[in-house]
Amino acid sequence: MLLKSRYFPTLIALLSVLLSSTAVGSDNDYRRLPLSQIQKLAQQGDLKAQLEWATALEHGEGIKRDIDSAIVWYCRAAGRGSSDAQRSLGWIYANGRHGIRKDDVAAAYWLDRAASNGDDYAARLVKRIVVDVVAPKQTGCTHVAKAPWLKQRCSSSGCRKIVALVERLSFDFQLDADLVLAVISAESGFDPRAESNSGAQGLMQLIPATAERFGVRNSWNKEQNLRGGMAYLRWLLAYFEGNVEHALAGYNAGEQRVKQYRGVPPYAETQAYVQRIIADYGKRFHRFDKRWLKRSSPGGGRVAQQLASAGPRLDG
Repeated sequence: MLLKSRYFPTLIALLSVLLSSTAVGSDNDYRRLPLSQIQKLAQQGDLKAQLEWATALEHGEGIKRDIDSAIVWYCRAAGRGSSDAQRSLGWIYANGRHGIRKDDVAAAYWLDRAASNGDDYAARLVKRIVVDVVAPKQTGCTHVAKAPWLKQRCSSSGCRKIVALVERLSFDFQLDADLVLAVISAESGFDPRAESNSGAQGLMQLIPATAERFGVRNSWNKEQNLRGGMAYLRWLLAYFEGNVEHALAGYNAGEQRVKQYRGVPPYAETQAYVQRIIADYGKRFHRFDKRWLKRSSPGGGRVAQQLASAGPRLDG
């Protein structure tokens, strides 16, 4: 990748004009609202309010500047497809101000995302930074999918919509999108109509007991299925204190089996399942919050349900 540093003075000047005039589009109603109301609307999921709140935090407009919180809110809006938020993230990483490390790769990535959503300005600007846009090691937003295998396994328009939905929900569930997508790849191969012999359904292969446990009424509904599976995955990560291998084993075999064997159970399916997802995700720890445990109580997984009727299938 060739960086075009000589263009940065022009880039910064252009972005300064661009962001001052188009940060929240032509709708000035939000700027007339008290910041407390904008914050409340942002927390309720209002996209324009999220963008306005992020802008206020970035520039310290009527509130103490908090660039880290600004990035979080820009990430949230960016994950919902806001080209303004994506362009703003590109601007932040292109400049590297207020304690944020300058990162041309991340800047180009976000500007390219904005360009792909129809932002002509971003399309022109990204060409001034790099020749080829590549996925950065860190995007600044863990809900943004960047798994290198994703393009090969998920190339159809329908599958890309699933990825976009996962990115949107990952922020709400505080999960890495790449972990969720690795689970989906292993569970259903991105087929929302997948159904196993044991009755597991949909993208995240929810068995009826798990669906009921996490409030899913229709496992064939893509968003409900994802919400149920992600709620369970988040719960497991809290239960096993961020240990990804144990959480994945719990998702497949049930958390009680993981406790019984003090680790990944000796079932061939479960061991292969955990190894596959760890290889795709590349991490063995995920942040967690013990408060997530209040959402449910321990239960059984798909393999545990099978074992109850068929007996254990041990490796060797």
